[in-house]
Amino acid sequence: MAAKPRYTPASFALELLGIAAALIFLVPFYFLLVNSFKKLKDILLNAASLPEAFGFDNFHRAWVAIDFPKVFLNSFLITSVSVLLLVIISSMMAYRLVRRPTVFNKLLLTALVAAMIIPFQSVMLPLMRITSMFELRGEFYGIVICYLGFGISLSMFLYHGFIKSVPVEIEEAAVVDGSSPYGVFWRIVFPLLKPIGVTVAILNVLWIWNDYLLPVLVINDAMTTIPLAVQKFFGQYLRKWDLAMAALTLSTIPIIIFFLLLQKHIIEGITAGSVKG
Repeated sequence: MAAKPRYTPASFALELLGIAAALIFLVPFYFLLVNSFKKLKDILLNAASLPEAFGFDNFHRAWVAIDFPKVFLNSFLITSVSVLLLVIISSMMAYRLVRRPTVFNKLLLTALVAAMIIPFQSVMLPLMRITSMFELRGEFYGIVICYLGFGISLSMFLYHGFIKSVPVEIEEAAVVDGSSPYGVFWRIVFPLLKPIGVTVAILNVLWIWNDYLLPVLVINDAMTTIPLAVQKFFGQYLRKWDLAMAALTLSTIPIIIFFLLLQKHIIEGITAGSVKG
C-alpha cells in the first residue's frame, strides 16, 4: 500500500502563495462589484470602500442608457456563431492535417502556427482595407469572418495536439464496418474531442465576448457589442464610472457563469492534448 504524501512546511507555503495569488486576481472583481453600487462622487472619493447602501439604481440607468438587451443580443449572436464555426472548422482542419501529413499539410500547419505570433496591431491597417474592399465592414458576417481568421490558428493548434492521442485503430474499425470518411469523423472522432472542444469554446468565448478592438474597426452602431456600448460612458470631459461599473458587472455575470460551468474541462483538454500518440 502506497504511503500518503506528507504535508510539509513547503506544501503549506505553496498553499499560502496560491491563496495570495488568487486574492490578487480577485481584487479587480472587488473594485468592479463594490463600485457598481456607489454614486459617482463616492467612487471618486474612495474607490476601495464599501458602498453605504446596496441599491440597483446604477444598474437600471446603465440598462436603459446602452439598451442592454440589444447589445447583449448582439454580443451573444456574434460570440455564439463565431465560436461554433471555429469549433467545426478548426476540428476538421486539424483532423485532416494529423491524418494526412503531406508536405503541403505540414507547410500549412507551420504557416498557421507562425501566424499566432503576429500582433494584431500590425495588421490593423491591412484589415481595414480588406474589409472595405470586400464590403465586410458593418455586416454581421464580416465580423464573424474576421474572428474566424484570427482565431483559427490557436483553435486548430489545440485540436491538432489532442487528435494525436486518438487511436487510429478506432477509425480503421469504423472504416471496416462501412463508415464513410465523414461518418468516421462526425460519429467516431468528433465525440472523442469533447474535452478539447470545450476548451476551445471557453477560450474563444472569453476572447470574443470581451473584445473591443476588432469590433470597433469592423462593425457599426447597428451591431454594437457590450464593450463598445460601455465606451459611451467615457467622454472627453466626463467619465461615468458608476454606470460603467454597473454595465460591466451585468456583462460579466453571464461569462462567469459560463466559465464556472465548463472550466473543469480546460485542464483536462490541454493535458490530454499534450500526449503524443
